[in-house]
Amino acid sequence: MRLFIFLFLSLFLAMQLNFSHARVEYRQFEKAELEERYNVMIDELRCLVCQNQNLKDSNSDLAKDMRDKVFEMISDGKTNKEISDFMVARYGDFVLYKPPFKASTLMLWLGPLLFLIIALVVVIKIIKQRSLVSDGDIGLSEEEHQRAQKLLASTLSDKDKTQ
Repeated sequence: MRLFIFLFLSLFLAMQLNFSHARVEYRQFEKAELEERYNVMIDELRCLVCQNQNLKDSNSDLAKDMRDKVFEMISDGKTNKEISDFMVARYGDFVLYKPPFKASTLMLWLGPLLFLIIALVVVIKIIKQRSLVSDGDIGLSEEEHQRAQKLLASTLSDKDKTQ
């Protein structure tokens, strides 16, 4: 029991140490609209290390550097389009959460639609197969059908005799 308590407390302390390293960044903007643009931009740009987080939510060093660059460009008077173009030129379309529709991103945009169509075709085929089975047409030859009827009749008559 002491070992369990020791391990539990050790794990708890290790978790507390991990949370103590969380970063909080504070940026001073001249105008509230610049801060709003900054927040929009770091929401729309993807962290290339984490890949499933935007720059705002990521704590990676690359995300910090990218946030610094966005802050610098906004402070220098660059537009959101110029910042996005810079990031795309530097890191590729993957840095955008909403990549443009072009040949290199065609599968990204049309892939879900393609999978939906395939899933619908499979579901329709399964439904048709089940409806054929329930309609009685299960692909038996005439001999197999007569044999199945005889077996069913003999099973039913045996059941009646036992009751």
